[in-house]
Amino acid sequence: MPRALITGITGQDGAWLARFLLNKGYEVWGVYRRLSTPNFWRLQALGIVDRVRLMQGDVTDFASMLQVIRTVEPDEVYHLAAQSHVAASFESPLATLEATGVSAAVILEAIRLSGGREKGVKFYFAGSSEMFGNTTPNARGKIDETCPFKPASPYAAAKVLGCHLTRIYKEAYGLHAVCGILFNHESELRGLEFVTRKISNAVAKIKLGLQDKLRLGNSEARRDWGYAPEYVEAMWLMLQADKPDDYVIATGEAHSVREFAELAFAEVGLNWEDYVVVDKAFFRPKDVQILVGDYSKAEQELGWRPRTKFKELVRIMVRADLERWQRWLRGEPVPFDAPFAEPVHVKK
Repeated sequence: MPRALITGITGQDGAWLARFLLNKGYEVWGVYRRLSTPNFWRLQALGIVDRVRLMQGDVTDFASMLQVIRTVEPDEVYHLAAQSHVAASFESPLATLEATGVSAAVILEAIRLSGGREKGVKFYFAGSSEMFGNTTPNARGKIDETCPFKPASPYAAAKVLGCHLTRIYKEAYGLHAVCGILFNHESELRGLEFVTRKISNAVAKIKLGLQDKLRLGNSEARRDWGYAPEYVEAMWLMLQADKPDDYVIATGEAHSVREFAELAFAEVGLNWEDYVVVDKAFFRPKDVQILVGDYSKAEQELGWRPRTKFKELVRIMVRADLERWQRWLRGEPVPFDAPFAEPVHVKK
């Protein structure tokens, strides 16, 4: 039975990846932060919280991760833990750099000193499309692995650091290490700090009379949005390849925040223009206007391609949030999530 270690297992990607690997017959271990109330709601929602082995650990502390690596003795390590919100990275740049970038060096060094190369340990680093920033696209007008990184936020700069460290450890020490450059990928397990889930959650609450308006920042920003469960499969495929290499994972289509909101409100029979308010307080100090990826290399070498279209992704997220709030109103148990920890007043 292969053994996988996932940092950030309580996040969206970590939870979906854990379920995917369990279904592949893996023994799955996960690292979570030392918090007074561990955030396991995603693992509970997927029905796998009792099937994974969990360890407390700090991805920024070398001694902590060395102990984790030596205890678990993994065959594959998926480093997904990060401060992954772009806007928050402007507010806490130093913490973001450490948690998102330096942590890669911490884990790679722990693997190396534990004999990772000799044991054939494989390492995956979660890169991001934000690393490209306002880069020059390829001849097809999209972004692929040959395009230069031009990070436009502390978060993006931290991801670039982690990606370069991954390459350095691969070339200098012979580790099987890859960087997956995933463009935006969403799901019903996305956190509320991300605009897609902010929209789907607000749409559900507005439809049920629990909220009046939805405040958004730059609604014309365009992103390449895919479905997270499909993207974690690409992570696994990268580590199964004979030769370690980096891959862009995307859908090849760009859609605006406004399009997402329009479709989300239409899903519940409402006109988005009646409820959306553009608020400059949500604008970033520096933003990337458009990001669209070219997944040709992943398709050719890994056999991966996206399956869920943009409209279907919006539908999945809105319906999931609507069902959650309907259950909450009926007094039924709902997997713990941020909105259900807040007091909500039903409009009379």
